Amino acid sequence: MVSVPSRLRRLPRLKLPSWSWRITWTYLGLILFLPLIGMFLKAGQVSPPEFWAAATSPEAVASYKVSFGVAFVASLINGFFGLVVAWALIRCRFPGQRLLDALIDLPFALPTAVAGLALSYVYSEEGWMGKPLYDLFGLKVSFTIYGVAVAMVFISLPFVVRTVEPVLRSLEKEQEEASACLGANQLQTFFLVILPQLFPAILAGIAQGFSRAVGEYGSVVMIASNVPFKDLITPTLIIQKLEEYDFNSATVIGSVMLLFSLVSLAVINFIQVWGQRYQGSESAN
Repeated sequence: MVSVPSRLRRLPRLKLPSWSWRITWTYLGLILFLPLIGMFLKAGQVSPPEFWAAATSPEAVASYKVSFGVAFVASLINGFFGLVVAWALIRCRFPGQRLLDALIDLPFALPTAVAGLALSYVYSEEGWMGKPLYDLFGLKVSFTIYGVAVAMVFISLPFVVRTVEPVLRSLEKEQEEASACLGANQLQTFFLVILPQLFPAILAGIAQGFSRAVGEYGSVVMIASNVPFKDLITPTLIIQKLEEYDFNSATVIGSVMLLFSLVSLAVINFIQVWGQRYQGSESAN
């Protein structure tokens, strides 16, 4: 009878990944990774000169400026008003508060085409908001770049509110009481004690809203005139290229948007990690 050396008997058995691990990676591979890889492979079939020409064409560059520029302005607007709304929901008590809290998530549940249709009606020259703005200030909203901004503000507002809410709820009132005991007024307490702790969450909400607004199509296409070099956004340009059977240009521009989305995701994750470390250091102090 041949004896097995003791060092061989102590070798660990090779364990296969758990079923949850295998199901997770299989599902993500089919639903998430495979389409992204296919997009990059399709874009890789275009020669570098053609890729650069399509990605930097005047029409594409103009759409980047509209999408990224207006999304940036809309995210900053929501950064301020989202903080105000979150403060009201957490620190104030008023009739209809629960209803308002539920309505904040309406842009998530409402079909984007329906949202765009409602906004285009309300902000048209004869609408409830559009008519006063046009009569008093001569400002036309629907089918202009201002309509694009309104749609992006509408669909990205919940990100800031829902990101700031849990952080604001977790703040200890003792810090504010200690600040008041030291002679600080309410504004000083807010800007020196509360706002620094909320700032990482506000930045994360702004970044998420910005990424969401850049990729928005359904609501923007209903309220914009979709004219190149005026208010044409990049997702609409991709649809127009597909309708023209210019698949290479559509793929290249889509790849540019995909690269931007990956960069935005990295920035959002960095902000969230930084915010957690910042809050941890503040708690330790």
